[in-house]
Amino acid sequence: MQAFLKGTSISTKSLLTKDRGVAATAGSSGENKKTKPVPWVEKYRPKCVDEVAFQEEVVAVLKKSLEGADLPNLLFYGPPGTGKTSTILAAARELFGPELFRLRVLELNASDERGIQVVREKVKNFAQLTVSGSRSDGKPCPPFKIVILDEADSMTSAAQAALRRTMEKESKTTRFCLICNYVSRIIEPLTSRCSKFRFKPLSDKIQQQRLLDIAEKENVKISDEGIAYLVKVSEGDLRKAITFLQSATRLTGGKEITERVITDIAGVIPAEKIDGVFAACQSGSFDKLEAVVKDLIDEGHAATQLVSQLHDVVVENNLSDKQKSIITEKLAEVDKCLADGADEHLQLISLCATVMQQLSQNC
Repeated sequence: MQAFLKGTSISTKSLLTKDRGVAATAGSSGENKKTKPVPWVEKYRPKCVDEVAFQEEVVAVLKKSLEGADLPNLLFYGPPGTGKTSTILAAARELFGPELFRLRVLELNASDERGIQVVREKVKNFAQLTVSGSRSDGKPCPPFKIVILDEADSMTSAAQAALRRTMEKESKTTRFCLICNYVSRIIEPLTSRCSKFRFKPLSDKIQQQRLLDIAEKENVKISDEGIAYLVKVSEGDLRKAITFLQSATRLTGGKEITERVITDIAGVIPAEKIDGVFAACQSGSFDKLEAVVKDLIDEGHAATQLVSQLHDVVVENNLSDKQKSIITEKLAEVDKCLADGADEHLQLISLCATVMQQLSQNC
């Protein structure tokens, strides 16, 4: 019996040592693994306020606030991809340091529920907590927290109204930063309690510089023409431009990125297709026009993209002001109908018929 027990204990011991050996090798292999790949948008997000591109006024005010370790309630508004969220996150990291950042910052996005109940409970409870003014690394730390409400323009009016009293009441312990695309959708009592900063669409030069820096760091081959076209396609949205650059890099697999690749990635309709639509409109043949529109739809091009690109072509075309106004008015109608879920084929036929009518008068 004892021999049997001894045998089992030996076997269990040997099993344990084996398991430990396996765990140790697994741990060592885990340590040797490479770090997880991160999207370039996150990888090259500004880590401090100085790295924020182009928004000089906002950066200057924030730097002064960081020096005095005090901050007003903020309202950032402007087009997407101009650095609103990145700026406040970078400022918060500088204020609190990496350790306290998670404890001191509450970030709520449009994807989170932000009705009146959330404002009354989650935001209010977080705002009421008092905090000390010290950091583990010895640097001065402000005695307040930051609540970041991203996409604040999608909050209901009732939730915004509930927020205004909390902003006033908890001003000793909490600062609020509202971020939105359209400042007109924020109620007046909230805007009057905040310092407003408009984020401008990034200039082409700044975007090109950032994209070239990223391309150099990631060993991406792209021509100057390719960078310029990437900036044009992204329309002042740096986030979109970086995403397109990463997608194009994956598609080409180390080869040089050309305009053609960017056109395919971005879903832009090639210039020759747009010229084909205009040629069909000038021909005066409705059958030709219908065939061209059908081809566009069958190839999977978005109708909204065609509307956007046709607008640019019409504005630059040698038409009279009256003709341009009629076509652009029709473009607006079609855009509204498409947004409401109308049939793409019928809307494009209707739009191109109006263009044909105006071009035939030009002949």
